Amino acid sequence: MAGRKTVEERIKLIDEKIAKKQSEIDVLEAQKQKLLHPVTMRAVIAKAKESGFSPEEIAEKLGLEV
Repeated sequence: MAGRKTVEERIKLIDEKIAKKQSEIDVLEAQKQKLLHPVTMRAVIAKAKESGFSPEEIAEKLGLEV
C-alpha cells in the first residue's frame, strides 16, 4: 500500500486547491468591479469639483502649471 495518501494529506491538497481557486475568484471579482465602476478622468475631475476644489487647486495637486 505504498504511495497511498492519508486522509489528512488528501484534505491538505484539497484545501490548497480551494485557496488557489479562491484567489482566482478574487482577481476576477476585482476585474468585474473595474468594469462595473470604471474610473475616468471626467469622473475624477467631477468628484474633485464636488469636493470644492477649484481648477487651479486641481492643477496644483497634480503638479501642473497652467
